[in-house]
Amino acid sequence: MKAVVLAGGYATRLWPITKHRPKMFLPVGDSTVIDQIFAELENDDRIDEVFVSTNEKFAPEFEEHLAETDFEKPTLSVEDTSEEDEKFGVIGALAQLVDREGVDEDLVVIAGDNLISFDVSEFVDFFEAQDSPCLAAYDVGSKELAKSYGLVELDGKQIVDFQEKPDDPKSTLVSIACYAFTRDTVGLLEEYLEGDNNPDEPGWFIQWLQNREPTYAFTFEGAWFDIGTPDSYLDAVAWYLGGENYVAESAEIANTTLGENVHVMEGAEITDSHIEGSVIFPNATIEDSDIRDSIIDENTHLDNLDLAGALIGAHTHITNGH
Repeated sequence: MKAVVLAGGYATRLWPITKHRPKMFLPVGDSTVIDQIFAELENDDRIDEVFVSTNEKFAPEFEEHLAETDFEKPTLSVEDTSEEDEKFGVIGALAQLVDREGVDEDLVVIAGDNLISFDVSEFVDFFEAQDSPCLAAYDVGSKELAKSYGLVELDGKQIVDFQEKPDDPKSTLVSIACYAFTRDTVGLLEEYLEGDNNPDEPGWFIQWLQNREPTYAFTFEGAWFDIGTPDSYLDAVAWYLGGENYVAESAEIANTTLGENVHVMEGAEITDSHIEGSVIFPNATIEDSDIRDSIIDENTHLDNLDLAGALIGAHTHITNGH
């Protein structure tokens, strides 16, 4: 079977951190979000090719990234868009990829910003056992949160109702943008789009599909993070680090205390400061500051600041006069 990793979003809610960097390349511990997905797909012998679906703007970054890794399966497949307002939706992009790459096999589709605690191979096992379209579903535990996702209602393992971003959720079990489609189902993408259906969120396709053929949900416990906002990214880092810190050997830290879940990257210099629950990118310089729950991009200089929940873009200099 084939796999598609969806990596075409512009991640505007994470700007300026993602203005010139795909959010899938945001580090989580010693890896990145998307490399963890690549590693799992690489290790599953049933998947012989992985298409990385991205946009024209970020294509050069993905080409460079893939060239520097040891993964053999991923190949780049570029959407014909370079701006957010040109996007024609996830299902539109997927249908275009299927046509462009001549996909005529079972297909696993995973969002490249998904940090998940289950093995993708377990999901593929489930898909093969059902021999029908499947998705992964997770209980977010909050009806307010559930409003932002596709809501799944089950009878056993079978989906009997699916609501995309409901105003009044009946439950808290949501789809997490991890799908498996049979070869026949892949062929229905074009029929769905020709019917003038919503091309944007995959959930609309699932809602349409489950009324036509049996569709199943792989439910799991553990953790799932949709890396779409600063808070969700920091939550994912905190879950991965588990209270520990990850500091690059080339980083210089002097007269500084580190709280929990701090990631400091190579070349960063931190003096006379306190850092907690934050990600500090390469070559950032922080002096006499208290930084909490913040993301500080590369080559940034901060002096004498007290920041909480901050998102500071690259090459920024902020000094609070002594």
